[in-house]
Amino acid sequence: MAKDDVSLRVALGGDEAAYELKEALREHIAALGHEVHDFGTYNAQPVLYADVAVRVARSIAAGEFERGILVCGTGIGVAISANKVQGIRAAQAHDTYSAGKARSSNDAQILALGARVVGPELAKSIVTVFLGTQFHGGASAEKVARIADYEKEAFRDRPET
Repeated sequence: MAKDDVSLRVALGGDEAAYELKEALREHIAALGHEVHDFGTYNAQPVLYADVAVRVARSIAAGEFERGILVCGTGIGVAISANKVQGIRAAQAHDTYSAGKARSSNDAQILALGARVVGPELAKSIVTVFLGTQFHGGASAEKVARIADYEKEAFRDRPET
């Protein structure tokens, strides 16, 4: 990790379709100098990816972790699931450009990847960019604030998740 980089607390989780990728990413995130907490799955047995994704998202919404990485077969299911938690912005990305923009322009806290879509080396590069990119604010700040306004409206009559 470069001298100017910040060590992050990272929540990691995935389903059985992405178990091997999750394991590779856990090692990679730690090698980057970040603290990583593995929310499972811990083997290749079937699990409901929504359960894992929501546990990761809730931990981030609660301030226990700054960022999250979720993996499943496509990255779609975990992203949809995580975005059901109030205050969470999860973005699916399968290239470094999208991962960087998810952070710099959308202030996404969670990156979703598909193990059947990207290989482990590309996934590591995507994660490196996501964890190393800061939100730039500027013109994007107003856009992210508007998303939060719509979210508050949607959650107004619902209990906290």
